[in-house]
Amino acid sequence: MDMDLRQLRYFVAVADARNFTRAAERLHIAQPPLSRQIQLLEAEIGAELIDRSARPLKLTPIGRLVYDQATQLIRRAEDLREMVQRARLTEKRRLVVGFVASSIYARLPQLIRQFRALAPHVELTLLEMMSLEQIAALKDGRIDVGFGRIRHEDTSVRRIVLREEKLVAALPAAHPLARDERPISLATLAEIPLIVYPRMPRPSYADQVLGLFHDHDLAPRVAHEARELQIAIGLVAAEEGACVVPDSVRKLRVDDVRYLEIVEPATSPIIMSCRIAEDTPELRLLAAVIANLYETWNYPVPEAIFRMAEGTVLTPQEAS
Repeated sequence: MDMDLRQLRYFVAVADARNFTRAAERLHIAQPPLSRQIQLLEAEIGAELIDRSARPLKLTPIGRLVYDQATQLIRRAEDLREMVQRARLTEKRRLVVGFVASSIYARLPQLIRQFRALAPHVELTLLEMMSLEQIAALKDGRIDVGFGRIRHEDTSVRRIVLREEKLVAALPAAHPLARDERPISLATLAEIPLIVYPRMPRPSYADQVLGLFHDHDLAPRVAHEARELQIAIGLVAAEEGACVVPDSVRKLRVDDVRYLEIVEPATSPIIMSCRIAEDTPELRLLAAVIANLYETWNYPVPEAIFRMAEGTVLTPQEAS
């Protein structure tokens, strides 16, 4: 049979009202389409369901049988709809975050901790990946948000520069300039073998550092292209050269490595990226957490973060 749930609902409404006009009013439809649907249902079943000669209308014996089964089917359909709605409300939410290694030292852990405290029902996953890898992962749906260092130009990905972080020079502790502990110029730094990272993929933070020297008409000698930050710092400790790193990397306390200020203005952006049209409760909460903590740390809050967090309010207790 090709009868559908709508026809059964119409039939039950007529049976309950015992009048086509009143049933049509309750269903908010015109009477002729209602009568037509009942006729189609009767044709499909092969028997009259309503005695139209009676006033008020009454059901035929087959009509009473169909009425009993129809009310049960409608009830089960409504129960199913309610169960699905409850399941959707309690379904585990997820947020997958991509990050570059240096963001771990740039207060990303504090952001993650507060997000977890405010949204314990959200399954939060952290994946380390390079800045360019984050863009591909966002477009593929493998991550929901990324924290990186490299500016990108991709129309499907939204880019927000959270702040510019100062860069410093990491030198072997035994180097004469490290013992002096005075700020070092880029020209002096260019005379020391340079360690850059990451080796792949390019362009990367390594090209950002090399561009800093090139902007000052300097050509440093690259001694090593390390795979990642920790290896680069290890090579500095091994006295293989110097490395330019974000200031927060000072927290990575490694024996035999000293950090010096750079004379010239030198910064690296901390960039948050997400899909251009995405607006989820998780992203809005993450933006609200960033805004709250940045204000606590006296960092300027980007206007784009305020816009993303719009409508999400953290109570004083939650924000603490």
